Amino acid sequence: MKVRLAAPFTEDSIVDGEGIRSVIWFQGCSHHCKECQNPETWPFDKGMEYDVEDVKKMIDNLEDQDGITFSGGDPMFQPEALLELIKHTHEKGMNVWVYTGFTYEEILKLKPIYKEILENTDVLIDGRFEIEKKTMSAKFRGSSNQRVINASESIKQGKVIIRYE
Repeated sequence: MKVRLAAPFTEDSIVDGEGIRSVIWFQGCSHHCKECQNPETWPFDKGMEYDVEDVKKMIDNLEDQDGITFSGGDPMFQPEALLELIKHTHEKGMNVWVYTGFTYEEILKLKPIYKEILENTDVLIDGRFEIEKKTMSAKFRGSSNQRVINASESIKQGKVIIRYE
């Protein structure tokens, strides 16, 4: 299986989730949020294509990382590859954060694989970036409409469980 990435890894991030983490930047996004910080990740035909097995090996070689954040672009546009990488990350004992422009509620209306992604995601940052709601005080997000959700617990309880206000 292949995955298209904007860049394979940013290591040692402290702004893309709790702890020290690596970020995997997915390529492709059709949300096109006004003043997006990563517009170069929008085109679905840019970036580089990787074999998912090679990305797993990169994950295997990480040291001193608490977790992996999947961002982009929007990782939800490549659900099969995302799910496989999420599961591998958990097998390595690291937690998983996923940034998406879709809301939690929109994701639940998509194909069943998306529910499985949520079941295996520790934290979901959902919602499109809205420049009119840009804030520097919202922890781990760019605009106040975005939510930091305990995704797997939300699935279990059947309601959105917010991790940070």
